[in-house]
Amino acid sequence: MNAPCTLCPRQCGALRADDHTCGSCGVTANPRVARAALHFGEEPCISGSNGSGTVFFSGCPLHCRYCQNHGISQEVFGKEISPARLADIFRELEVAGAHNINLVSGTQFVPAIRQALSLYKPSVPVVYNSGGYERVQTLKTLEGLVDVYLPDFKYADNALGAALSGVPDYADRAAETVLEMARQTGPMQLDKQGIVQRGTMVRHLVLPGHTKNSLAVLDWLANNLPHGCFVSLMFQYTPLRDIEEFPALSRRLTRREREKVFCRLLDLGLTDGYAQEAESASSLFIPNFDLTGV
Repeated sequence: MNAPCTLCPRQCGALRADDHTCGSCGVTANPRVARAALHFGEEPCISGSNGSGTVFFSGCPLHCRYCQNHGISQEVFGKEISPARLADIFRELEVAGAHNINLVSGTQFVPAIRQALSLYKPSVPVVYNSGGYERVQTLKTLEGLVDVYLPDFKYADNALGAALSGVPDYADRAAETVLEMARQTGPMQLDKQGIVQRGTMVRHLVLPGHTKNSLAVLDWLANNLPHGCFVSLMFQYTPLRDIEEFPALSRRLTRREREKVFCRLLDLGLTDGYAQEAESASSLFIPNFDLTGV
């Protein structure tokens, strides 16, 4: 699937099996990882008390103008490793006490992830943490390997997806992505400690100046998300650079914006899940991408 590459909806056709050829994601087919460590910044049912065993992959099919992980997603900082080393990382995180193995932005490395999981399938749940821009055909190859899906649903408007993330069909693909993920896992299942064992939880990051989009996303989720899936409403947006074409993205959310979107969440009955506090909007929650654990 990676030569020529059709893993993500861009279907750029790059011959990424060649060590010197990158796809639209900015990386070759070899797994590139920026950090692998216990992480406590996820939702309570993911991080728990021990932390989530999080593997941050480099590169990304999306080119979000405001990405807080810009250094790894677009500047592709990281270290290339083999699928065998990736399997060893899974084992090491599990031994360290991780509640789960959390694969962050791994779309561009799905074949290598499959290979690693064939070498070592952790006894804790495997979480696929995604920007929501996926091909259903690729997701189907993960069925039975992934226990928990954690996709974003960034935009209900394709035009906004094109402007802010560089893809003309985000809303369409995200809708397909969420429904396929929910089909594979069914509703959220938590253990006695409140840690997720299986299921799908959809995240939405509220952007300054774009509450209309957030309301539309929540409307879609209320009308289409299968029963038992969680919604995580995120108010953590932190401006890291000026975006001249979208000046609102150079500031944090206002209280009015947060309340407007949160009230719609409640009105729609999307109460299975989480909503962040305003204090989450801080660069302190961004991990250090320093090759820890790689």
